[in-house]
Amino acid sequence: MRIHILGICGTFMGGIALLARELGHEVSGSDANVYPPMSTQLEEQGIELMNGYDPDHLQPAPDLVIIGNTMSRGNPVVEYILNNKLPYISGPQWLSEHILQSRHVLAVSGTHGKTTTTGMLCWILESAGLNPGFLVGGVPQNFGISARAGEGQYFVIEADEYDTSFFDKRSKFIHYHPDTLIINNIEYDHADIFADIAAIRREFHHMVRIIPEKGLIIAKQGDVEVSRVLEMGCWTPIEYFGDQGGEQSEDVKSEWSVDALSDDFSQFNVLFNSKIVGKVSWELIGQFNAENALAAIAAANHVGVEPVRACEALQSLKNVKRRLECLAEVNQITVYDDFAHHPTAISATLKALRQKVKGERIIAIMEPRSNTMKQGVHQETLADAFVEADHTFLYAADNLDWDLSKAVSSLGKKVNVMDNIENIVNSAASLAQAGDHILIMSNGSFSGLHQKLIEKLSS
Repeated sequence: MRIHILGICGTFMGGIALLARELGHEVSGSDANVYPPMSTQLEEQGIELMNGYDPDHLQPAPDLVIIGNTMSRGNPVVEYILNNKLPYISGPQWLSEHILQSRHVLAVSGTHGKTTTTGMLCWILESAGLNPGFLVGGVPQNFGISARAGEGQYFVIEADEYDTSFFDKRSKFIHYHPDTLIINNIEYDHADIFADIAAIRREFHHMVRIIPEKGLIIAKQGDVEVSRVLEMGCWTPIEYFGDQGGEQSEDVKSEWSVDALSDDFSQFNVLFNSKIVGKVSWELIGQFNAENALAAIAAANHVGVEPVRACEALQSLKNVKRRLECLAEVNQITVYDDFAHHPTAISATLKALRQKVKGERIIAIMEPRSNTMKQGVHQETLADAFVEADHTFLYAADNLDWDLSKAVSSLGKKVNVMDNIENIVNSAASLAQAGDHILIMSNGSFSGLHQKLIEKLSS
């Protein structure tokens, strides 16, 4: 079958392309932004990429068009598909019908930590010899690819609450029908899709309604919104994972907890019902990553992987790219890349780095790029997210609908708001000195700022 994918360079749709190619289909795709690493990954798999959305890309007509959720009515290629009655489907529905139907699906959901936790779970199952299939919203470095069909009965998927397509406004994860579900946390995000937190809560409830009675939900203990979702109705056993040292609320106790053995959580014990069942010593840092690991260990335990084996697997874990990834060390200045774009994630990432570097200086550079950020939904909490940084540079793009400088004015001289990438590069490079750590945060390419800064530091 000849399949053409619209929006192919997104992490999810790129994964769909890899899976379709692995199943033996002839795959091509179009995207408005064809750039590495996804473009490189797809080209290596023999998938033809076309820049832009030209109806000519669909001639001769493919057997099926898989349409990504970035596509909307009014787009010339979408109008061409509808006018000419070409067969089309969404990515999540195609995945459900062609990959997931006969598999035990382990889904990782939540506002933060989905990609990292999914990568952890994949590696645990792989290390246990289960040869899982997977689709991750990033590139797990232990595998070097974002998706594969796998030969075992298990399929691990990052379960996003974002909408499915312009013709199916349900959350993507509704299509996955998980048997094992992780809910890491729930916060307000995707303001372009959801009117309020109640709308997000409703979508999570819809997913919970289709988890089998013999399945398992692994939920973050103490997360108010997760609790509210489960209170709306739950017909599946629940196991909770919790905070350092197994701190418990009076109402809900965590079966899974961590006991930190180092300040930066690079070493910790894993506890199940207050008993140590394994120890992790790994490359990652931060309490949030330790808790991501708890969720992955609990999910693997549900499919028969003992916690001690899961902990051993995590010792050799290479984190997903762009998650506090060390890009370079130039003249004793370390440059990191991170995907953080929500105040909670920004704060957690900076806190983890602070725990690692102690009193050494941290320079944060951040692009408010997500649709939620562009609308100014988090402007009141943005400044507080940078308290662990010694200095912060923020990029004020033309498409921001709010006053970024005013929102972070409480940071005083510790912040610079700039509307020019080159000025940020030059200013950060001038400020940096030996022993500093520069953390770049964006959910996009940041106009190549990463490499520009590294080159400037080198010169």
